Amino acid sequence: MNKNEFIEELKKLNIKVTDEMLEKLDIYCNFLLEYNKHTNLTAIKEENDVYLKHFYDSLTLTKVIDLNEYNTLLDIGSGAGFPGMVLKIFFPHLKVYLVDSNNKKCKFLLELKEKLNVDNLEVYNNRIENLYEEFLNSIDIVTARAVTNLPVLTELAIPLVKANKYFIAMKGNAIEELENSIYAIKHLNCSLDNVITFDLYNNSGVRTLISIKKNKNTELKNIRTYDKIIKKPLQKRGK
Repeated sequence: MNKNEFIEELKKLNIKVTDEMLEKLDIYCNFLLEYNKHTNLTAIKEENDVYLKHFYDSLTLTKVIDLNEYNTLLDIGSGAGFPGMVLKIFFPHLKVYLVDSNNKKCKFLLELKEKLNVDNLEVYNNRIENLYEEFLNSIDIVTARAVTNLPVLTELAIPLVKANKYFIAMKGNAIEELENSIYAIKHLNCSLDNVITFDLYNNSGVRTLISIKKNKNTELKNIRTYDKIIKKPLQKRGK
């Protein structure tokens, strides 16, 4: 996907595009590819692939939610900033938190933040389960792209989300994962809001966007430890 194709596809998503946004993406892409030569951030090494499989892919999240209507976003396992940093560029009003346990990736994100000159964005070098006291029931939109299996991911993410707001998981082909997550979604006082499966631009792979609405605040005392979540994911008995 070249830059012109990228712009045309964003029009189909009804995303506002400015010269400043495109300039920031250009800086982002160049810095990512250069940094990747000495620090493993992504397997993608070509500009056109960055625009398709990182930038455009991140922005497909807008197929299930209008980010103009929300104020805060937290991205779990943000890695090199996908989707969180890309969404910040195109929706600059958002207060964004990028969370990743990998120190090298967080170092990259902090340097990128300076290069892009973005404000209202924080980078947390931490595991998500260590942030519950700070962010419990406080975030409008929690995102996670290509992170662990959905039953585990949902239980890790939901405590952060405000009541009546959303957790959005960005997956590949995730039908089986979704079926295995229905019990967890209900158990965590949530409901399945929307599921969209589509082919990425030019048949570049199947993508699934799963939007989960939180219906009730989480009590800190009810949050299971990470070890318990991993050892015994929330599933129906017999699963």
